[in-house]
Amino acid sequence: MRQAVAEARRGMGKNHGGPFGAVLVLRGRVIARAHNEVLARRDPTAHAEMLAIRRGARALGRFDLSDCILYSTCEPCPMCLGAILWARIPTLYFGCLRRDAAAAGFDDAAFYEFLAEAGQAGPLRRHGLDRDACLELLREWTLKHDRTPY
Repeated sequence: MRQAVAEARRGMGKNHGGPFGAVLVLRGRVIARAHNEVLARRDPTAHAEMLAIRRGARALGRFDLSDCILYSTCEPCPMCLGAILWARIPTLYFGCLRRDAAAAGFDDAAFYEFLAEAGQAGPLRRHGLDRDACLELLREWTLKHDRTPY
């Protein structure tokens, strides 16, 4: 998680996007890391989790990541959660909760409400991890004078 936090901070420093980072790990080895690049790429899908999954799949030469673990500084949005499920990643560790992100201006509650009928059961084991370190990213983001809200 420390690497995901550092990656998020790196992206914030470059004004690439919001305070989010992700790291994909295979058998204890980092395969890919990414930060949010929505602003830099002008791409609404360039979330940290999406980029880490894309880079990891490319590095491994396969789309099935069922032997990998994903670390993310925040509970993934529905889009990223869908990608995690499609990649068959069985374990996700995340720092901030979606309500923490909403408090910092990243509110995807409407998406979750839309998808609420799907329920919470499924093949992904989810675990909270290092919330305080990840909350600090959100605090830094809200204080960043040159941030671009989106």
